[in-house]
Amino acid sequence: MEVRSDMVVAEALGKRVASPGGELTILDDISFSIASGETVAIVGASGSGKSTLLGLLAGLDRPSHGRVSLNGHDLNALDEDGRAALRAGLVGFVFQSFQLLPSFTALENVLLPLELAGRDQARSEAARLLERVGLSRRLHHYPNQLSGGEQQRVAIARAFAGEPRLLFADEPTGNLDRRTGAHVIDLLFALNAESGTTLILVTHDSVLAERCGRRIEIEGGRMSPIIGPG
Repeated sequence: MEVRSDMVVAEALGKRVASPGGELTILDDISFSIASGETVAIVGASGSGKSTLLGLLAGLDRPSHGRVSLNGHDLNALDEDGRAALRAGLVGFVFQSFQLLPSFTALENVLLPLELAGRDQARSEAARLLERVGLSRRLHHYPNQLSGGEQQRVAIARAFAGEPRLLFADEPTGNLDRRTGAHVIDLLFALNAESGTTLILVTHDSVLAERCGRRIEIEGGRMSPIIGPG
């Protein structure tokens, strides 16, 4: 897949939803671009619209107005199947709630996207990724047999299995204690640096946001001026 200089472009992006009290504006007039290889934190208080914005950027939801382009592809021009196909070839996800398949072992959770992509040596590649995240002795454990930190490391291995050009991480340490969360974030940034992936990280944690090269602040559905390094 061709790689463009701007991996993500949001133009006048907005989201409104119906509510008992009338139409509610969740996001309004959000515009920015993110270059290939950048690490960007989307920060803001709970309820500010951060996760809604991530859903729009990933094409998991449609905006009420405006547009999003991923790697030069206008999401508004794609139907649901087209957006899913684009994500499959371009995007990885890490969620707060891990989103592992409970009836699959750690190895099978990482193996699934590799098999769906028809990758050669999928099983050995999945095992290698789990070894990279420190879980070589947990390959055949199920999610309910793993700690929260271990489950998130499986989720990170799965996210990188497809060699994504773009990784969305939504509050990846939200269900972890601070020490475990710090170890998981170290791993996430290490793998991201090794692969040169564009990282968009949604967080309310200012310390975590400072690990990124840039911060986009959302307050009350509106975007504050983009903040650079430091």
